[in-house]
Amino acid sequence: MKNEKLTRKEIIDKRLKEAGWVVGDLSQVMEEFDILVDPNKAKESTTKYGGHQFSDYVLLGRDGKPLAVVEAKKSCADAAIGREQAKQYCHNIKRTKGGELPFCFYTNGHDIFFWDLDNYPPKKVYGFPTRDDLERFQYIRKARKPLAGELINTKIAGRDYQISSIRAVMEAIEKRKRRFCW
Repeated sequence: MKNEKLTRKEIIDKRLKEAGWVVGDLSQVMEEFDILVDPNKAKESTTKYGGHQFSDYVLLGRDGKPLAVVEAKKSCADAAIGREQAKQYCHNIKRTKGGELPFCFYTNGHDIFFWDLDNYPPKKVYGFPTRDDLERFQYIRKARKPLAGELINTKIAGRDYQISSIRAVMEAIEKRKRRFCW
């Protein structure tokens, strides 16, 4: 049974390296990233943890801003234990540092989950994305247009019932429905 520190060193660091991240290069990966949550508690605290949260890893973009948070759990634990923690770190980083909401990962080294918090539910992935991939995901997220605002090509589907059906599907997708019933 490995503890979290060993899991990070022996498994997660290697998996990040496979995706091109250099753990130890502070322009790419910051370990034990300090998130100041409550300045008042931090002033009064006798330990470094009062009023702070510490994310296991923060992956940085070329601009030096946080692209993603990685919350690690020991290899024998369920990765989902870190789900809420990682979510809080992402929101607190956005609140305290400004900028974009970072992407969210939680892992036990073996199972890795990726979460684009405001857009999609978590999904299991089989490795970490590269810095280029995360920057591309961030660009897509910013440039995304509402689907319901798109025009329907009436040369292909010009009848009223076709237009109504297509519009209903587009609106349901916008609302992130998984099932479509008429």
